[in-house]
Amino acid sequence: MPRFHHGPVELAFLDEGDGDPVVLIHGFASNKEINWVMPGWVATLKRAGRRAIAIDNRGHGQSSKLYDPDDYTIAKMAGDAVALMDHLGLPRADIMGYSMGGRITGFLTVKHADRVRAAVIGGMGLGLIHGGPPRENIIHAMEAASLADVTDPMGRAFRMFAEQTGSDLKALAACVRGYRQTLTREELAGISVPVLVAVGTRDDIAGPGKPLADLIPGARLLDIPDRDHMLAVGDKAFKAGVLAFLEERA
Repeated sequence: MPRFHHGPVELAFLDEGDGDPVVLIHGFASNKEINWVMPGWVATLKRAGRRAIAIDNRGHGQSSKLYDPDDYTIAKMAGDAVALMDHLGLPRADIMGYSMGGRITGFLTVKHADRVRAAVIGGMGLGLIHGGPPRENIIHAMEAASLADVTDPMGRAFRMFAEQTGSDLKALAACVRGYRQTLTREELAGISVPVLVAVGTRDDIAGPGKPLADLIPGARLLDIPDRDHMLAVGDKAFKAGVLAFLEERA
């Protein structure tokens, strides 16, 4: 598995296919394989003649595990994606993120606009400006002695997912404490690249997608029908909508 260093942080990534590059940024407690390989995204993009590049975010997958919340600001995680593009010699790319990766994609689009050709903000709605669900429940779920000690339904769902992905629970707790920075309505209104907002119609974690799309000039909304936050990732309607968007983008 290829790796590179961004300062002291070692980051794992995959790079497959040819054509226009698409940088993929996974969600909280996930990794590049769970978020992008297993649901068929890498294969889908390659079949469409695109180059799929997926990073393991710091604290996740095969990348460095860090335990200080200050190491998990969205600015630093967005900086990891820019560093990966620099490592690969990519001046610009299409960026797609899901959930926490959608938040990172939003920050990239605002703070590093010159590196983003088009953006897909998946699994993230108004949480991008409001912060998302209560983080205390998720922190408690990551730090609990066992799954049996977690009673909050959302915290329990994230703890189960983290255990399934073999994640470092201590690193995830630090990540939750560090990454909830938000964007303002004014920052979103200043976005000038094509944006697709994609959220499952049964997603009660992301926050509504339409109000977010309405704040971004020219943004499109993709409703992923009858899917919740966990099941929307690999949905065929999501894939078809993203491919159509990337074909049509400037």
